[in-house]
Amino acid sequence: MPPRQTSYRPPTRFSVMPPVIKNLLVLNGLFFLAQVVAAETLADSSLLTHVLNTLALYPPGGPEQGALLVSNQIGATPGFWPWQLISYSFLHGDLGHLLFNMFALWMFGVQIENRWGPQRFGTFYFVCVVGAALIHLLFVPSAQVLSTAQGQVLASVPTVGASGGVYGILLAFGMMFPNQPIYLYFLFPIRAKWLVIGFGVLQLYSAITGTDAGVANFAHLGGMVFGFLLIQYWRGKLPIQPDRPMRW
Repeated sequence: MPPRQTSYRPPTRFSVMPPVIKNLLVLNGLFFLAQVVAAETLADSSLLTHVLNTLALYPPGGPEQGALLVSNQIGATPGFWPWQLISYSFLHGDLGHLLFNMFALWMFGVQIENRWGPQRFGTFYFVCVVGAALIHLLFVPSAQVLSTAQGQVLASVPTVGASGGVYGILLAFGMMFPNQPIYLYFLFPIRAKWLVIGFGVLQLYSAITGTDAGVANFAHLGGMVFGFLLIQYWRGKLPIQPDRPMRW
């Protein structure tokens, strides 16, 4: 009988487009295409529009009136549903938002998925996504004052984007490859660990001061925090120990 494996053994084959990242890129692209189609039809009562609005993350206990994702108008919101803790990550505010998140997901995630394998990488990504949503709901008010043609109203505001998962991936990259150079704007090299620390400090400052309006800074921090805790658990650094500690 072969000896029992007591530590995590990563796969050895390298792929520039590993399966989890490839599927995430495709799904996020398809959801954004659905958003474009729904917006172009200008039919606020269509089934596609209703479904997409239901997938955005709305705060529990918020006002019934709020900003709608597709039409960008004030109307009756679907409210909070548990699946929104994941589904919000497949929706994006605009093309730039989508492209930035997907490029960062591929850029930092490809080495990690090749090192960890698809099952562990997929688990990590969605734990960060859910953690980002929970931290966002915990610290961000359930209602915000919005300006409309009729004046200011107190309304629910939806949250969308894969940034929470991406920030978790960024943290993992900095922990695994701390000294690997990252070229800002493809010109200026900076070590991965300093990049991660810089992003973390910037998000914390923006979250506390509110200087980056319209950006879910607490969600970004939540993705990093939950990602860090999960990595520490896998490495056997927490009081609760895994069956197979991960080494790198």
